[in-house]
Amino acid sequence: MSNKLQEIDTKSAFTPFRGAGGLVGDAVHVFAPATVANVVCGFDVLGFAVNEPGDEVIMRVTDKPGITISKITGDDGRLPLDPAKNTVSVSVQHYLDSIGRADIGLDIELHKKMPIGSGLGSSSASTVAGLYAIKTLMRDDRDPINLLPFAMKGEEMACGHGHADNVAPALLGGFVLIRSYEPLDVVRLPHPKDLWCAVVFPDVDVPTREARQIIRNKINMKDAVTQWGNIAGLVSGLFMQDIDLIGRSMQDVLVEPVRSMLIPDFYKMREIAMSNGAVSFGISGSGPSVFAFTRDEQTAKAITEKLQQHLTGLKIGSNTYVSTINDAGPRVIPT
Repeated sequence: MSNKLQEIDTKSAFTPFRGAGGLVGDAVHVFAPATVANVVCGFDVLGFAVNEPGDEVIMRVTDKPGITISKITGDDGRLPLDPAKNTVSVSVQHYLDSIGRADIGLDIELHKKMPIGSGLGSSSASTVAGLYAIKTLMRDDRDPINLLPFAMKGEEMACGHGHADNVAPALLGGFVLIRSYEPLDVVRLPHPKDLWCAVVFPDVDVPTREARQIIRNKINMKDAVTQWGNIAGLVSGLFMQDIDLIGRSMQDVLVEPVRSMLIPDFYKMREIAMSNGAVSFGISGSGPSVFAFTRDEQTAKAITEKLQQHLTGLKIGSNTYVSTINDAGPRVIPT
């Protein structure tokens, strides 16, 4: 996919696709990456993919029409096996209906390789893995962007709002801007190749639905102008490969001041990250995960270690991840 604006015709996305016609093989194993949404100042419109963690789906063709979910691992029993209530199967069913192939039988195994409720796009990774798996089995060689409306259906089920700032980067890879939701219009942005991301997931619960409910519905014009400037600066910094400009622009005066109250010692963690070489620091998605951009891997690793030590001192466990921006998106795992 190019960096050009690409408007998605959601109507045609849901019309029958004849493509190569027919299944290829009888099983596929797919990985889809975690994502960082909002990217501080870009609430619901910016997101990027990371190399780890992520989720995996194994999809097999069966003789009996319909979708079943035979196994889910790594979720501590929290996710439903009922295909009518699971984001993976629901999204895949929408896709099959759209291509006129509801007669196909599928069995799904979902392997959660990332924490649920982490703010790292857990439901998005699962949904995208499932959609990429059925796309592969169906020999659907269209641009993966055509799967985005189906992925958003999964997000709507997971958190009550069909936003795309997690599913779009998980599906397309890289750094993505959602220019418009009506009509759906996405842009894949360039980014500095030497930009590293340090992620820390504190072991606290911040449900996405609740995190959205505390956001203000009305804002001051002065704050809006500040936010617009920061989003424009961040996008400009990405295009210009200017890491200093990226860092200066990653400030949020609208959402972060509210959501930060749900994250233990958020501002102390920011102080630790910035004093140890971070370019910027903020909340990943709705939290509780936090992330920092750095100029190199060594600094990213040092920051995750410092933040993890701080959380340990608060008697809070945590997981850490260090990654560049993942430009590949989902991939088939050879079996």
